[in-house]
Amino acid sequence: MIKKKIKCIIFDFGGVISKTLFETHDLTEEALGLLPNTLKWRGPFDPDSDSLWRSMQNNEISERDYWRVRTDEVSTLVKKDWKEISDFVNAARGTKPLDIIRPEAMQIIDFALKKNLKLAILSNELDLFYGKDFRNKLPFLKSFETIHDATYTKILKPDPRSYNSCLQELGLSADQCIFIDDQPKNISGAQLVGLNAIHFDVVRPKESFSTVLNLLK
Repeated sequence: MIKKKIKCIIFDFGGVISKTLFETHDLTEEALGLLPNTLKWRGPFDPDSDSLWRSMQNNEISERDYWRVRTDEVSTLVKKDWKEISDFVNAARGTKPLDIIRPEAMQIIDFALKKNLKLAILSNELDLFYGKDFRNKLPFLKSFETIHDATYTKILKPDPRSYNSCLQELGLSADQCIFIDDQPKNISGAQLVGLNAIHFDVVRPKESFSTVLNLLK
């Protein structure tokens, strides 16, 4: 139960504010000129058929490792020499960035701004995955107090220093913030530093955001 008045919502970006690449295979295939249903990996939407995803969930590989493998696979399909994960992500969704933003996330952001709550992003790979220019295509990010990105800090969640550094930038204590992330290990890390942490289920985004909204009312 949240006892202290909430002053800020700290979002993970990929999966929480943006839809996952698993959810937008159709947009990716269209953008890259691939036939429908070419991309079969489904991550959390069908973990039984995605052994690489299961390896990531079991901490055998990192999330970055997962997406490097998928980047290499798709670059081979489209005969591109992609060096970075962001090359794949930008090719897949760079031309229509707002199409991959969850409308429910925008509702929470609008609600928070009306309540004069601060907004922040704590991401492990925002610019690494999306590229440096991607955030400039999303006008709503101008309303965020801080965007704390381990692309540059090199300190990844669930390292306690990642959360504490973000809190220091905000000038807030952990119990004054709600933190939302789709990876269970990052939720566990957030709870260890005292954040009000909510696991975001990408398979049930509406229900997850309803939980956040109910806590803010």
